[in-house]
Amino acid sequence: MLAIYRHHISRGLGDLGRCEAEPLEDEDLKRRRKNMRNRRLPHLVAEIDGSVAGYAYSVPFRKRPAYRYTLKHSIYVHHAFVNCGIAQTLLPALMDACAYAGYRQLIGYIDAAKMASLRLHEAFGFARVGLLPAVGFRFGQWGDSVMVQRALGPGDTTLPGPWPQTPSATADRG
Repeated sequence: MLAIYRHHISRGLGDLGRCEAEPLEDEDLKRRRKNMRNRRLPHLVAEIDGSVAGYAYSVPFRKRPAYRYTLKHSIYVHHAFVNCGIAQTLLPALMDACAYAGYRQLIGYIDAAKMASLRLHEAFGFARVGLLPAVGFRFGQWGDSVMVQRALGPGDTTLPGPWPQTPSATADRG
């Protein structure tokens, strides 16, 4: 996964907001995955013949409690498996996992130049809800970001039930 991430970021193929000041290391990735698991946040991996072909994950959209039902997501596909259906498999599986965990909205930020990613998201019911012009500067040029959103499960048609405690939140009180 780290190799996939580094490939996309170093070549400007990743999301504009992902300009890392420090390179991501193995331990950083392990810590992020553990945090996601502790918070019931989906993190999916697609394999082909035992090799990681891509992965998708979600993180909180915002930290404040009012946003606890909304996630933002990322999908990364190994460059050798682009156009092989990996993202088309990961995205609906991620949406299902997020809905199953009780989340109601899924947000994505997509580089406006990545038309294939925009079409993929639109094919799965995401709507373009915003354009953030010139918010990223990489490789000597400004880049726009498109915000997309999709309701999960009942979305906003019903009120949510009580929010379950995450294992880490319960442990923090102990």
